[in-house]
Amino acid sequence: MPKSANQLDEAARLSPVGFYIALHVGFSFPQEEVNRLPLPWVEYYTIHGLGVHDPVMRWFYSSPGSIIRWSAIDIADPRGVMAAAHEHGLIHGAAATITGLAGRRSYANFFRDDRPFTDDELEQLFTILSHLHDGDLEDVSLTPAEVEALRMQSEGKRLKQIAWELGISVSAVKARLASAKRKLGAQTASQAAVLATARRIF
Repeated sequence: MPKSANQLDEAARLSPVGFYIALHVGFSFPQEEVNRLPLPWVEYYTIHGLGVHDPVMRWFYSSPGSIIRWSAIDIADPRGVMAAAHEHGLIHGAAATITGLAGRRSYANFFRDDRPFTDDELEQLFTILSHLHDGDLEDVSLTPAEVEALRMQSEGKRLKQIAWELGISVSAVKARLASAKRKLGAQTASQAAVLATARRIF
């Protein structure tokens, strides 16, 4: 198993409710990301445009390199982002950030619902983020068929249109897209397209 897979497995063990890791964030998008947050929270966060109001995001960009429990973040939250996270089962959070060369930053959120993270767990999670920041996630190897289906969807084509142009069934298109998203660690097709572009897959 690749080293990075071991790191992600350990992050999942320590964060049973889920986690999100963004690696080498440039101007706006991470070069790599792993999103294992509950889908209802991802959808709620996206639909309500909470990213620009999230106090944890502000903390990420004001801290050069550390890890902190969410409960210790003392930044105004007028839109109630943290309260909404709690309502979605993200009760006990930890945020970590690292700044690397050329200002590229990696950051992560980790969650439990049973108890706060211990100091030892925080140290382990920060070490995991550090290792991933310093190294690379395993190479993603999409098949030509997966790349083609993902590229066509990123161009705005609907599943039926993709299926007709490729001469395959809609279920086959769905299978290719699902496989591509899984390999890229993406929750949505648009997220998969961003990651594929960042990796220069197309």
